[in-house]
Amino acid sequence: MIALKAQHSMRSEQPSDEAHFEATGDDPFAVFGQWLTAAEAAGLEDPNAMVVSTVDTTGQPSARAVLLKDFDAEGFVFYTNLGSRKGRDIDGNPKVSLHFFWRELHRQILILGTAHGVTDEEADAYFSSRPRTSQLGAWASRQSRPLRSRSHLLAQVARYQAQFGLGAVPRPPFWSGFCVAPHAFEFWQAGRFRLHERWAYAPDGDGGWHKQRLNP
Repeated sequence: MIALKAQHSMRSEQPSDEAHFEATGDDPFAVFGQWLTAAEAAGLEDPNAMVVSTVDTTGQPSARAVLLKDFDAEGFVFYTNLGSRKGRDIDGNPKVSLHFFWRELHRQILILGTAHGVTDEEADAYFSSRPRTSQLGAWASRQSRPLRSRSHLLAQVARYQAQFGLGAVPRPPFWSGFCVAPHAFEFWQAGRFRLHERWAYAPDGDGGWHKQRLNP
């Protein structure tokens, strides 16, 4: 086993005490929007990247990074091949977690929730907005399934390119989106000497959210 460097030599300088986050908002969706806007304003690459964690029917968890495509008070939306590992996991167990990490801002957010499919109209609208090459790739790839060779994948792309010609590329029936309806949020802001700020939000039973500070 290869030992890593001492932790203090691997970590970047922590923000000053003045940079501590105070979760003044009572609406976690609003706080999320503020943090996402800050990440976008900071010029971070893929500020909407998130890790989606799922669990299969045997209890084995898996995680992968995807892009958040939309969010509102109903939940957080991403799109995928329904036959992918995450699609199959969600079909068997819709409980998932979402994790956002903005290293440069010393911030992260954990969201726990339950995934459900978006409507066909929503999936069609998003699919039609994608670049044509991505649309063809969605038809060609049987995501997470064994692939005999890359040349075979490229041949499949060429096949569908010929099939659809110059016309519109319809959404594959095996490709759609999930909306994760949250039941818990945790906002984390790094602090000096590991004295981080952590705030948890949970439903208060009256349609709002209960906010609680956590130990770091």
